[in-house]
Amino acid sequence: MRRKVPARAVWINVVGVAVALLVALFGISFRSAPGGGEAWAQTPPPPAPPSAAAAGSVAPPASAASAVATPAASGDAVAPAGSAGPDPIDLAVAPKGGVPFHPSGTAFKSPFAKPNADKPVRIKVGMLLNSVDEYDVQSGTFLADFFLSFTSETPMPEISPQFPNGKVDSTTVIADKPTFKLMRLSGQFKSPADLRKYPYDSQELKILVEDDSRGVDQIRFVVDRERTKTARGFRAVGWQVSFVEARSLSQSYPDRFENDDLFYGRYVFTVGLDRFAASAVFKVYVPALVIVLISLLGMWVPPAHMEVRSNAGAPMLAGAVLFHFSLMQELPATSYLTRADKLMLGVYASLLLGMLSTWFMFLVDEGKMDNVFRIARVIVPIATVVVMGLAMYI
Repeated sequence: MRRKVPARAVWINVVGVAVALLVALFGISFRSAPGGGEAWAQTPPPPAPPSAAAAGSVAPPASAASAVATPAASGDAVAPAGSAGPDPIDLAVAPKGGVPFHPSGTAFKSPFAKPNADKPVRIKVGMLLNSVDEYDVQSGTFLADFFLSFTSETPMPEISPQFPNGKVDSTTVIADKPTFKLMRLSGQFKSPADLRKYPYDSQELKILVEDDSRGVDQIRFVVDRERTKTARGFRAVGWQVSFVEARSLSQSYPDRFENDDLFYGRYVFTVGLDRFAASAVFKVYVPALVIVLISLLGMWVPPAHMEVRSNAGAPMLAGAVLFHFSLMQELPATSYLTRADKLMLGVYASLLLGMLSTWFMFLVDEGKMDNVFRIARVIVPIATVVVMGLAMYI
């Protein structure tokens, strides 16, 4: 004969599963809510014309402590900077109104291009990163303090550095000479996080520098390899530096106005940060594995104590959902599953195996319960190990 399911056990399981489902649905709606996360993307520059080619190319990092992309210079000969005169936009014409343009003297129609300009001045850009503070994975923002240098062999025109992915709060000019400029800056910058491998994720924090008042027809940025690095004793709390690199390229803004075809030099500084492995293990993996191990202890509860065994599954499921929800609170809304999400899916599947084995014992005759108990005590732990192994390494 089949054993009757205790009413108390049924109600405890029903309430536990209902609570777990409500928390899970609330967490999913929180992760997928519009505006729950922020993102920033750099629009790749369109192919530059021969006269406005990019000033540099990317090279892989040379070492774990410091690596800088090697720029490919467009030429070694540099002409002196042009003499002071009217702004290029004052020389542009608009016969029929609208946006002014240059009918001749330059390959660009933009009113900010300089007609009959000499060869652009090659300016070596260097950056010494002093510190990174208050890095927020949810918003991708961080505070940075750094030295920025501009060096050229010939007098360079006036430079007004802009930061497309951030805002500078403090600027201290240390040197301002025709061929050498040095300043110390600090401010807030934004670089969106890639959390696919969370909690073993690596993040790239970028600082973009450009001068949007003078195009590549007047200045060309190249990377100063020896002056692009992190300061001695540099640290980012909770992270370790994996690499440092920089590159120079050209960027255009064709959507601002008609005939906005001028390219502007851009210097991209990148520091790679890795999350500490020990922190990831104790913060994510250990709690998840403890939940699974405690649920497996129910496999050794004999059929004579079915009420105790049946009451063990739902509370552990509710605990797993609450733990997963606490993890989601620390991350922004993403369109993909993180490694932590996959781990929790393995936890849910493992708990489901244990609960199914318990409820199957209620469906068989009482004389066969001992056989089901012995089989489940072997199959469920093995299946749990397989499921958790797949969840941890997929």
